Amino acid sequence: MTAGRSGTQTGPGPDRRRFLRTVAASVAATTGVGLLTAADAAPAPAGHRAVRRPHGTRPLFLGTYTSKEGGGTGIGLAGYDTATGQLTATGVVPGVADPSYLALGPSGRTLYAVDEQQQGAVTALALAPGGPPTVLGTRSTGGAGPCHLSVHPTGRWLLSANYLSGSVAVHPVDRATGALGERTDLVTHTDPPPGPGQDGPHAHQIVTAPDGRHVLAVDLGNDTVYTYRLDTGAGKLRPSSYATLRPGAGPRHLTFHPSGSFAYLANEVDNTVVVCRYDLRSGRLTPGAPQPTGTGPGTSYPAQILVTRNGRFAFLANRGHNSLTRYAVEAGGARLRLLDTVPVGGGFPRHIAFSPDERWLFAANQKSGSVTVFAVDARRGTLTSAGAPFAAPMPVCVLPL
Repeated sequence: MTAGRSGTQTGPGPDRRRFLRTVAASVAATTGVGLLTAADAAPAPAGHRAVRRPHGTRPLFLGTYTSKEGGGTGIGLAGYDTATGQLTATGVVPGVADPSYLALGPSGRTLYAVDEQQQGAVTALALAPGGPPTVLGTRSTGGAGPCHLSVHPTGRWLLSANYLSGSVAVHPVDRATGALGERTDLVTHTDPPPGPGQDGPHAHQIVTAPDGRHVLAVDLGNDTVYTYRLDTGAGKLRPSSYATLRPGAGPRHLTFHPSGSFAYLANEVDNTVVVCRYDLRSGRLTPGAPQPTGTGPGTSYPAQILVTRNGRFAFLANRGHNSLTRYAVEAGGARLRLLDTVPVGGGFPRHIAFSPDERWLFAANQKSGSVTVFAVDARRGTLTSAGAPFAAPMPVCVLPL
């Protein structure tokens, strides 16, 4: 779910609410613990007294590497307490190779995973009330080492980024089942040439812009963010423009401000962040000057940046420094002001994610084999540890529902 998309509904639609309520009923019947839906967590309308609801558990998925020592055996399953943030393991979904990144379809009925191997692939899994996810099928991405995927807001197209081969792919999604069809497009980044120290393009992320018409692909190897128009009838990516960062920046992950007019880019190689202006009409991205991460002169590799739904704060995960940088977002999204860094409580925070209500922030710490949880203060942007780390085999992606 993308917060603040202009002109579209950002909360769960009627079908998704109905599905989640069915899951909640099933969980309550089998465990005696209610599952809070997004509608349950919503504030009461003005003039109404808020109703205190019993806390419950919500599902959380963990991506890992199955081919590496210390890795997992599939997609990890867990639940988190909505009142305390505490995590409890509930099982594993086997049969998905190296599921290092996960994404949920807009309907909430389908989970998607990359298979980050030399012969890259993407896998679709059906989410069913009362049972574990079931594999619907796997499709080739046409490239090597896919490390990121996202679902277009229409729910009709799955977008993926092949890191090792520097290409991006498109797959159709069956509206009825969520299953994937054969790839409809594959685009390799060939221009501009690779940055210093790079052996070629390395596509690291692909995401739909808030306007819904443009798709942005972040390439670490080329120090470039590419903008495409997605032909939603044919599933083809049409090149629109590209924005090049300074040589050796190594852009890794981009996220949009709720206004849609600005985006924040985490640069892995030179340990900086960049505020970018985004033109909603043309899809053109204009990067600003690089800014510090607050990690000092030591080794640190920014991984991912998040922005709160209210647009007031941003959080950056720093691998090596093992911290979360806090920024205040100012001037309507045009400026990031460094506040401080907070120890993440684990080693090499590869991925961070908010719970849907943004009450909790989860950090997947790859090298320490742990997930740490922080309570988020929406008004002050403070992060408070929610307790001891949760042990998990090489977590590299965390997806709370």
